[in-house]
Amino acid sequence: MELFGDQPDLRAQPLAERLRPRSLDEVVGQDKLFAPGLPLRDAFLKGEAGSLIFWGPPGVGKTTLARLLAAQGGFEFLALSAVDAGIKDVRAVVEQARQTRARHGRRTLLFLDEIHRFNKAQQDAFLPHLEDGTLTLVGATTENPSFSLNAALLSRARVLKLEPLGVEALTPLLARALADVERGLGAWGLTAEPGALQALASLADGDARRALGLLEQAGAMARAQDAPLTQALAEQAAGSQVLLYDRDGDQHYDLISALHKCVRASLPDGAVYWCTRMLAAGEDPLYVLRRLTRMASEDIGNADPAALGLAMSAREAFQFLGSPEGEVAIIQLAAYLACVPKSDAAYSAYNEARAEIGETGARPVPLHLRNAPTKLMKQFGHGDGYQHAHDDKDGVADMVGLPEGLRRPAFYQPVPRGRERTFREYLEWVEQKRREKRAKGA
Repeated sequence: MELFGDQPDLRAQPLAERLRPRSLDEVVGQDKLFAPGLPLRDAFLKGEAGSLIFWGPPGVGKTTLARLLAAQGGFEFLALSAVDAGIKDVRAVVEQARQTRARHGRRTLLFLDEIHRFNKAQQDAFLPHLEDGTLTLVGATTENPSFSLNAALLSRARVLKLEPLGVEALTPLLARALADVERGLGAWGLTAEPGALQALASLADGDARRALGLLEQAGAMARAQDAPLTQALAEQAAGSQVLLYDRDGDQHYDLISALHKCVRASLPDGAVYWCTRMLAAGEDPLYVLRRLTRMASEDIGNADPAALGLAMSAREAFQFLGSPEGEVAIIQLAAYLACVPKSDAAYSAYNEARAEIGETGARPVPLHLRNAPTKLMKQFGHGDGYQHAHDDKDGVADMVGLPEGLRRPAFYQPVPRGRERTFREYLEWVEQKRREKRAKGA
């Protein structure tokens, strides 16, 4: 089988297609999986890697690796896209694979792009054909397989996580493409000024296909001007960079996770950076504000009660100013939340109280805490034993605030930071006054 089919006019193809790796040695940026000496590389080269799920962002080599695996193992290579394929297409592929095996004794590798778009029933349709060897499946997905693929399919395929390609991986690839006379731009005789290829690699956002496309555009401009390829031409070719971001995918959750963790860890530079990344990529500013507001309660709480007020003010400011001016208020909020003392005491108290209620149910309100607006209610003991704190010279009431029969003695435990330090000191003082009152009454 020809790895990439007949290529009668190589020059008519885009640079990224011409430079598609023809061997595992030409694959860049995935050394953690395929470096020489690793068991997976050896199995791959023998065509014995089995069914695989390639999980990673665009342009990191998922399709190429599937084609290489087919070539190494002598498979018949078939491809489907889950975007427009259905059960009928799967059945047709299975039948074709059976005929290939019966007539030629040749195994079939099915490459299924965007496999996460198949529903459970469509995914289950593969299972018997993987088990009897009719198909070897290689799926490609940009989504987390833990969430998008069912357990039965995951148990029969190995998940390989492909990383975005860094500048250090893309820059040598671009240099090779610029010099390669047969498959690259070498026939143009271009030279690149220092920093130009690194700029292109940086602008590619980890995507080899995008990097080579930018090189082809920048190279064409340099050729037209009979000039070296410069960083300015690289930036001109890129135009307004569109940041990699999928509101429903892993990028969405990874970025909000990074923002939340930087706020919690008091890292304002990180909080500002990740917040800006989300806004620049087109995330809904109100979503970012909602998450920051949650952080103001969950991670800061009463260590700085003003944080929650600032979060609400930031929302009002954004709605009043709109984009892009109002986004500064969002950044101000993110920086503030990262810079103030942290406490999850309120969040922990809420979780503890919920767990207590789940275990012990709706315990009755103690009589001294019950409402007693009528004479009848008072006759039934509602309000008996209640102490009005303002009637005490210290403003301290010595009574219990919880029902009987609870398993947890306390829920809210102020931390020794920020405003909660004063809360803690005050509560300790109150408890001391209660002990004194009990001692006097004994």
